[in-house]
Amino acid sequence: MARDISTVGVVGLGTMGAGIAEVLARSGLDVVTVELDDAGVERGRGHLEHSTERALSGGKLDAPGRAALLGRIRYSTSLSDLSEVDLVIEAIPESLELKAEVFAELDKITRPEVVFASNTSSLSITEISVHTARPGKVVGMHFFNPAPVLKLVEIVKTVVTEPDVVAEVVEFAERLGKVPVVIGDRAGFIANALLFGYLNHAVRMYEQRYATREDLDAAMRFGCGYPMGPLALLDLIGLDTANEILDTMYHQSRNRLHAPAPLLKQMITAGLLGRKTGRGFYTYDAPDSPTVVSSGVVSTVDGASPRPVARVGVVGTGTMATGIAEVFAKRGLDVVLRARSLEKAQASVARVKKSLDKAVVKGKLSEEDAAAALARITPVTDFEALADVDLVVEAVAEELSVKQAVFAALDEVVRPGAVLATTTSSLPVIECAASTSRPSDVVGLHFFNPAPVMKLVEVVSTIATAPDVVATASAICATVGKHAVHCGDRAGFIVNALLFPYLNDAVKMLEAHYAAADDIDTAMKVGCGLPMGPFELLDVVGLDVSLAIQRTLYNEFREEGFAPAPLLEHLVTAGRLGRKTGKGFKDY
Repeated sequence: MARDISTVGVVGLGTMGAGIAEVLARSGLDVVTVELDDAGVERGRGHLEHSTERALSGGKLDAPGRAALLGRIRYSTSLSDLSEVDLVIEAIPESLELKAEVFAELDKITRPEVVFASNTSSLSITEISVHTARPGKVVGMHFFNPAPVLKLVEIVKTVVTEPDVVAEVVEFAERLGKVPVVIGDRAGFIANALLFGYLNHAVRMYEQRYATREDLDAAMRFGCGYPMGPLALLDLIGLDTANEILDTMYHQSRNRLHAPAPLLKQMITAGLLGRKTGRGFYTYDAPDSPTVVSSGVVSTVDGASPRPVARVGVVGTGTMATGIAEVFAKRGLDVVLRARSLEKAQASVARVKKSLDKAVVKGKLSEEDAAAALARITPVTDFEALADVDLVVEAVAEELSVKQAVFAALDEVVRPGAVLATTTSSLPVIECAASTSRPSDVVGLHFFNPAPVMKLVEVVSTIATAPDVVATASAICATVGKHAVHCGDRAGFIVNALLFPYLNDAVKMLEAHYAAADDIDTAMKVGCGLPMGPFELLDVVGLDVSLAIQRTLYNEFREEGFAPAPLLEHLVTAGRLGRKTGKGFKDY
């Protein structure tokens, strides 16, 4: 029999507790909130008034609705005022001692059938539950911040949680308009376990000066469509909170990728906790403000002047080559498109025409501009036709021997001083450079697919790349309306090196029967605002491609956590490669 829940207790009125109280009151429930002291109550009341005021000015709530909502919330500084509630949600700071104390106290005060839920994001629900006489009625109910906005709630059951309690809490979460996913009791649950490994990895990249904070954040926003970059997100979460979650995860997993990056500890010790203190990875105009103060870092390119670029060569006829040719031609550059046969070259130009026509139909391009862009592309079959271009972008198959042959051929015909670029996503750029007599002129220009749509380009410098070549690559990105980020010549560059270990972790989570693929996808989309869940994305990318990238990362860094998940290898062996074969993690 489902319990009738009409009054809910909320212990703790920080950001999360206040947000949860608002969600409950918004659903018509009576809420009794408890804080340590009057100052805590006032702070919590302030959070609620501020948040509902924003909802009012945003048209999400009317004045009578706001008054009724706030009228359903009572404030107290004594846990004994929770004696008559039907459910208690605890949202106090992440300390096992504190939580254990509160739960033991609640156990004495409330009726024996009342369910206790903890909003912990990283502590063990089992360890919390044993401090009560009702461990079967204790669950995790992990809301995401901001609770009134984010739909995901992770419902965490322990080995002793009663099945009907889990069912009731799921039903209750749905009644609040939330999307519940049910999981076992493991550090980080789903979302944090996948998210924090990735965030920690980004901190390590920054710590190693592999890329600037701006470039790391822009790479994930523009390359993966993430709502925020990793370092900006850490500032929002709070570096101290992130460090605690990682530490808890590391103690459970002993996975080195969860060991908090040393830089986090240094920043916490210096009081740089993120937005709440006004300084973290970025500096904000005031504590708790989202407004970043410019740091004066204008460019990552050392003051070198770029070389002039008017004519561009593109080698290849695949999707990437065609897309890149279109990008250059649309922005007024003459393009020489080199293919192995005239048929292939013409087919490639026809694909550009089709894409331009589509843009015209959508009103993104005038018919004159489309015709002018198409007229700028000259299809050729001889490398000699590239003799006088200022920049060549190689976009042939991802095989080192094939690329090396192309670079050797370009080296013989292209004029001295021209920039030679590869759009490889996973091979070492220096290996291409080594096939020429001018390694200082070689750079990586990693466009993302589809090139005409995706804003990001990773500019990859090798140990030999000349500063003015990096400046030229950067300038050409600006010319064609792309956002350039700079990094060194390391496997995966920025985006794939951050993205694929996270995808691999998701596969390992599925492999351990910890959660279903659909629940993991839901958790990452709904809880973290990602455009696609990890399994949807793996199926789109192709499991064979994903496995190849994961192997490249593992071979380069020899990081145990980067070793491809056996399940990924088995699916590839079985021919389940994702959408392209109709079967991957999901059936299409």
